[in-house]
Amino acid sequence: MRAIVIKQYGGPDVLSIEERPDPKPQPGHVLIEVKAFGVNHAETHMREGNWPEATEISGIECVGLVKADPDGRLAPGQKVVAFMGGLGRSINGSYAELTSVPAGNVLPVKTGLAWDTLAAIPESYATAWAALHGNLDLKAGQTLVIRGATSALGQAALNIAAHAGARVIATTRNPQRAETLEALGAREVVLEAPDLPQRVRDRHPQGVDAVLELVGNSTVVGSLAMIRRHGRLCLAGFLGGLDPIPIFMPVMQLPSGVHFSFFGSFMFGAPAFPTSEVPMQAIVERVEDGTYKAEPARVFRFEEIREAHRLMEAGAANGKIVVRL
Repeated sequence: MRAIVIKQYGGPDVLSIEERPDPKPQPGHVLIEVKAFGVNHAETHMREGNWPEATEISGIECVGLVKADPDGRLAPGQKVVAFMGGLGRSINGSYAELTSVPAGNVLPVKTGLAWDTLAAIPESYATAWAALHGNLDLKAGQTLVIRGATSALGQAALNIAAHAGARVIATTRNPQRAETLEALGAREVVLEAPDLPQRVRDRHPQGVDAVLELVGNSTVVGSLAMIRRHGRLCLAGFLGGLDPIPIFMPVMQLPSGVHFSFFGSFMFGAPAFPTSEVPMQAIVERVEDGTYKAEPARVFRFEEIREAHRLMEAGAANGKIVVRL
């Protein structure tokens, strides 16, 4: 099979296409013929050597057809989505024509969506769903701030939260992206700046109900200051990089009564975080009927993986980047 491999850490140019042996069917795994996959910030960090684990073949998600399922749960030719389960971290990932995925991280779907569109869904929508309905326990009528809303994960969260009846305040660094966020359901769009927490408090003196923090460690302390007593913050992204918080003094910077949690999508498939908790078929159907707007921002060919990574690093995609085989 052809695979995109990382032979040394570095920039997009270290990615190369080579022939690798086909993975063999094995119990507990599903062998998938990859039709398309999404590109994620995690994969750029893995390529650079900044992630704790990384395999030669990267890729944390894909969509495709079942090639073999030794356990007999899924039939050959069945359409599936797959994400996480160690892909790209501890086992070779989805940047290949074939990939072997732990069975608990493979979900069958019935859909007529094009592979490009389907590939924009799995990791982003599963993560957004788990963070919003799990960590944040979001309810209709609540006010939610999404920091980093123009990212693929941010747009997925905005789709889900707005459809669930939340009042969403979406943040962006680029004023030209306000129209996109409003079309996805944002009630307010505010520009990222150091004084953002104070501006949100000025508009919402009692504090907001919840914050989905996708910018990461560089802004999370400020985000905590936006939240009302008994409100919640979920840290689920690191668009601002992986540097640690320089100084964090909970007694001074963590407001009393505010709940602060983290969601790592790498947990999907673990006993405590079964993928069955994500209603993937319903999500796909909402994309099909236009309730969720999940068209990829850009689609690249397999041979254009370097260009896809360059666009990701430039932060210029304004949505999900997909690679089609």
